[in-house]
Amino acid sequence: MRLRAEAIALLALAFATPVWAAPSDDAPPVRYGKYDATGQASWYGHELAGRRTATGKRFDPDDVMIAHRTLPLESMVEVTDVDTGRTIIARVGDRGPGRPDRVADLSLGAAKLLGANRRSVAHIRLRALSPGSDRPGLILAGASAAPPVARPIALDPQGHYRVQIASFSSQARAHALARRFAARAIPAGRIWRVERAGLNADSAKALRDAAAEAGYDDARILHQD
Repeated sequence: MRLRAEAIALLALAFATPVWAAPSDDAPPVRYGKYDATGQASWYGHELAGRRTATGKRFDPDDVMIAHRTLPLESMVEVTDVDTGRTIIARVGDRGPGRPDRVADLSLGAAKLLGANRRSVAHIRLRALSPGSDRPGLILAGASAAPPVARPIALDPQGHYRVQIASFSSQARAHALARRFAARAIPAGRIWRVERAGLNADSAKALRDAAAEAGYDDARILHQD
């Protein structure tokens, strides 16, 4: 795994402090099930594996968890990548982050499910979940709430294809991403799909890979209608 420069700089401090810094004493209390906030989040991986968290457990980079200053430990949160619309369910497993410009820290496992592990910082929305709600099976699995990706299709060098890059409930975000990839934002019921059509096999693969590199791991190649 490639370590970010920021994580490397913090590594020396990790041996003298918990995985994430404790919250300030004057942090306002948060009522469970009512918290809803947006902000930036970083992620941490194997460089901190085995360190004790605020729960007393050792940090497992593959665990689907976040560090937060005030939400109850072991509670569940809905984490949404604001840029891509992907949502996961994660556990509050530690205190932090230490940086005041971060709303939370993600474990590597959470970042992977969210599709944010290829970026050093993600813009996220956090929503605390009430006990016994929001599909407990999904919470326990830590699975992505994004629709499953369709099985890859066999590409014909002579064929014509389209790439579905992402889907949004926000028209503005869909159009912004469409401009970025020279694509179109197409309405489909209550959502907007960002697609680019009229591609040969090589161009379709290149666009899909570029979208995945930008964090849109659900991008997929489809036959041209």
